[in-house]
Amino acid sequence: MHVHVNAAASLDGKLSSRRREQVRISGDDDFARVDEIRAAADAVAVGVGTVLADDPHLTLDDPALVAAREDRGDPPHPARVVADSRARTPADARILDDAATTYVLVSEAAPADRREALEAAGAELVVAGETRVSLPDALEALEARGVDRLMVEGGGELIFSLFEAGLVDELTLYVGSMVIGGRDAPTLADGEGFVADFPRLSLRVVERVDDGVLLTYDC
Repeated sequence: MHVHVNAAASLDGKLSSRRREQVRISGDDDFARVDEIRAAADAVAVGVGTVLADDPHLTLDDPALVAAREDRGDPPHPARVVADSRARTPADARILDDAATTYVLVSEAAPADRREALEAAGAELVVAGETRVSLPDALEALEARGVDRLMVEGGGELIFSLFEAGLVDELTLYVGSMVIGGRDAPTLADGEGFVADFPRLSLRVVERVDDGVLLTYDC
């Protein structure tokens, strides 16, 4: 499986403010680029924190991209994936509508009633890991379901966990011309952080997009 992490951050590396509300960091050109990456993916993943904060839909915005997927025999929209160890995704979340298949990755510790509620709401559960989601096992299960290209849109906890597990193949990072600040604001890679064996990336392309810079790395 090819795992492509895509994110937008401020100059000081923040994905959002300390309130963890959605902040517009990039512009229309970058939004169109993100839509194209989604269209090329088999599935788009976020962590449960992103679902709780933003209630994203994770479907394509451009009708032409939807039509192109259908022309090549793919579903109109890529599948959606939520990494959610304790099954905290609300049953009425937008990501659980019938626009696309939605996989919720949970651990064995997820409460049975929460699992049942998510399945009743239309989610397909993938159980991997005892107390938290085992991402290597979960991605292997997704691959068995036909997910060969996975786009990851955040948040920082999920991105850190993917880097920690050595599962990231490509990173595209839009750096916007703004400062957000705040020691409690989410960054590109949150989690516990590395103290040694820091992941090293290879910079492939630098481009100007909107009023910022797009950095593309091989991982």
